[in-house]
Amino acid sequence: MKKYRKAINEFIMITIGTTIIAAAVYFFLVPSHLSIGSISGLAIVLSNFIPLPVSAITMILNVVLLIIGFLFFGKEFGTKTIYTSILLPALLALFEHIAPNNPSIMQDPFLDMICYLFIVSLGLAILFNLNASSGGLDIVAKLLNKFLHMELGTAISVSGMIVALSSALVSDVKIVVLSILGTYLNGIILDRFIFGFTIKKRVCILSEKDEEIRDFIINELHSGATAYEVVGAYNMEPRREIVAIVDKHEYMKLIGFLEKVDSNAFITVYDVSKAMYRPKALK
Repeated sequence: MKKYRKAINEFIMITIGTTIIAAAVYFFLVPSHLSIGSISGLAIVLSNFIPLPVSAITMILNVVLLIIGFLFFGKEFGTKTIYTSILLPALLALFEHIAPNNPSIMQDPFLDMICYLFIVSLGLAILFNLNASSGGLDIVAKLLNKFLHMELGTAISVSGMIVALSSALVSDVKIVVLSILGTYLNGIILDRFIFGFTIKKRVCILSEKDEEIRDFIINELHSGATAYEVVGAYNMEPRREIVAIVDKHEYMKLIGFLEKVDSNAFITVYDVSKAMYRPKALK
């Protein structure tokens, strides 16, 4: 019963995420004729040559890509991909019926692009965090990865840029440039939506007060730390480096403590997008 409840909740969230994506496409991309790297963006371009609405072209493209995906990848394409690939064009058709010939909300292609990027990134982040996707170009990227041995991230960028460049067939230079810029920014903003709220800091510390620092991390921050024996290249003397993974709040407290206890400590800090561990209980 618990398993079914979890599955139902997931599909509710996937529906919400896909609805957000569809709204971003219909109310911001379509009126400005932007072709930011996605199947919906390609459908906007093709609608200038094919006498069908964007929703119908998106549906056709997604179905064709799903068939190709099943032929080449089989079971890798689960029910989530099928569901979102069909739901997205269905929602676009609903919006076409509710608000036909909708004008640009912002009355400016650049502002439409900015609004689209932030709204669609929210929807995509919901899908990605549930191990789902909107289909479409993800399948194209997998094909490029399989047959051209292109890295998946690069393949997604390349396929997106090809779609953006296709806007040159029907739009002026301004729209083409905005489509390319939007495709580039989409990846950056999406990363922030997915990882921005979960980013932790990896803090590496070399200090003469290593025992005090270790005690602070464990007993004040209630976090963990790892100690490494290192050798300084300048005088070849052995030192102990302390490495801790902390959240943003803990990071500020740790830096404040380090400035107070040892202002000469050597500190390096790195962003960590994800940390998986089982907390240890102190004995």
